[in-house]
Amino acid sequence: MKILRDILDKQEPLFHKGGKLEFFYPLYEMLDTFAFTPGHAAEGNTHVRDGIDLKRTMITVAFALGPVVLFALYNTGFQANNALASAGMEAAGWRADIIRMIGLGFDPANIIHNFFHGLMWFLPIFIVTQVAGGLCEVVFSTIRKHEVNEGFLVSGLLYPLILPPTIPLWQVAIGIIFGVVVGKEIFGGTGRNIFNPALTARAFLFFAYPAQISGDAVWTAVDGYTGATGLAQAARGGVEAITHSWNDAFIGFIPGSIGETSTLLCFVGAGYLIMTGIGSWRIMLSMLLGMIGMSLVFNLIGSDTNPMFSLTPAWHLVLGGFAFACVFMATDPVSAAMTDTGRWVYGFLIGALGVLIRVVNPAYPEGWMLAILFMNSVAPLIDYFVVEKNINRRMARDV
Repeated sequence: MKILRDILDKQEPLFHKGGKLEFFYPLYEMLDTFAFTPGHAAEGNTHVRDGIDLKRTMITVAFALGPVVLFALYNTGFQANNALASAGMEAAGWRADIIRMIGLGFDPANIIHNFFHGLMWFLPIFIVTQVAGGLCEVVFSTIRKHEVNEGFLVSGLLYPLILPPTIPLWQVAIGIIFGVVVGKEIFGGTGRNIFNPALTARAFLFFAYPAQISGDAVWTAVDGYTGATGLAQAARGGVEAITHSWNDAFIGFIPGSIGETSTLLCFVGAGYLIMTGIGSWRIMLSMLLGMIGMSLVFNLIGSDTNPMFSLTPAWHLVLGGFAFACVFMATDPVSAAMTDTGRWVYGFLIGALGVLIRVVNPAYPEGWMLAILFMNSVAPLIDYFVVEKNINRRMARDV
């Protein structure tokens, strides 16, 4: 690392004011702070001293996502290999050619085969996300003459995980560009955005290209193979129509978005985020309570025409992206509520609204994306009323 440090130090004057590469200072600063802790300190008499900064926050979230990513690779490959085996099909396409070229196969009972096949679907999506979204970050940082923020480190990892594996790569690029530019940069960049950039990108794709991000043909990485998710099955015939067990759904052995299937590993990530103080346990717990409360209400009401009314809280927990949204999306420290009381209200309303969207609109059985984006828009209003209530209470006490 000393060699890299010496190279960066030697080139640094070129990027400072008056240097030949002054225009590209944000790019240099991004590489320098990604590899090393910044060597400068703030100046002045009074500072808030804290042991954590944006870089460490984002890296902590990335670590929490690690088990989810590893399982996502395995399950994506497993679902594809299992579908190939059950349908008696041969894998086709450039991914299959590469797998055969290195001497691997498509055996669903082989961990290496599953993992590598999943990697071949996830990696292109991840690379396109990093290139397209990272380019937007660099362009805006260069124009505004400020550092490249580490916020994209997490957004660029979350976004591929909430997509189906079969999504066209050009749509991946368009979606993340929309999410970064419209969801974040037009508000001023990291720390000023109202909406979660990764969810903004996915919402854009959902409404712009619904055929590639919904339906039964996009969740298993096999061309021409159709397989409904558990939520789609429940929307058609209730709990009895779900073809996999609750345990499989909890662990994550089901079709779905690349990284949203394992409730178990999302909870592992939740424990790490809560332990490190990065994730808000108030938002996670209140969102869980909101989901349970609203689903129990629908269970009590019942319906002869809508099978989703019968979906219990236990099934809402493990189907679709509830756990992933609860742990990694709703807790976004920028777009979520800031006050402790506000976080309780914010999380509870997301849980209740998500179930409401799922149940009342069977054509769109997943509701967390829209629920979180809607609550992102009212989070500042929630905090405003909480602060005003505290001010009024203190004024009344001091009178």
